Amino acid sequence: MTFCKAIRIAAVATALLSAQSDSTTWTFDRLDNIGGHKTTVLGDPKVIDSPLGKAVLFDGVDDALFIDNHPLAGARTFTYEAIFRPDGGPFEQRWFHLSERDPATGADTENRMLFEIRVVDGKWYLDSFNQSGKASRALMNRQALHPLGVWHHVASVYDGKEFRNYVDGVQEGSAQIEFAPHRPGHTSVGVRINKVFFFKGAVHKARFTPQALPPAEFLKAGK
Repeated sequence: MTFCKAIRIAAVATALLSAQSDSTTWTFDRLDNIGGHKTTVLGDPKVIDSPLGKAVLFDGVDDALFIDNHPLAGARTFTYEAIFRPDGGPFEQRWFHLSERDPATGADTENRMLFEIRVVDGKWYLDSFNQSGKASRALMNRQALHPLGVWHHVASVYDGKEFRNYVDGVQEGSAQIEFAPHRPGHTSVGVRINKVFFFKGAVHKARFTPQALPPAEFLKAGK
């Protein structure tokens, strides 16, 4: 290995460590507080044990958590990840929603980041959605079907030019697009922010990084 190549590798490693140190991790091991933020509980979600550790179980009918924080507000690039277990239920489920609020009125704007799923024939596929101003894009690969009742990792990544999504480290979609950063807001888990399209399944962990991470640096189950 040449000296210059070694320097480049060290620089990349340092940048990745710096990115991860800026990450915010939410562990779903309680109901009253997630990531240091007080929650509002809707319905009767439950903390359960799983092979990965604690998780919050949602019934797909009226369970949700609302968290008064938008962890990617201000991010020009990002990696938005979650470890979750979909358990079936309705065709369309919007299960993790980061929403910008109008600073003057406190009302939700249309700017949002979403993880959604579609349940088809006993399996599911991912819908990753992002909107910022007039720029919006949904990434869906209807042929990439995954088993229900199993823990999965999902990620949405934006590097300032390209929006990509992944399931279990495998890229499923991409689009060239320009997103502006979101302003502060809040988050719903288990349902869309306006309380429609409830999620049936469990959420173990999420991580939010204000940089585009490669799949090798994604959140690992149980860590």
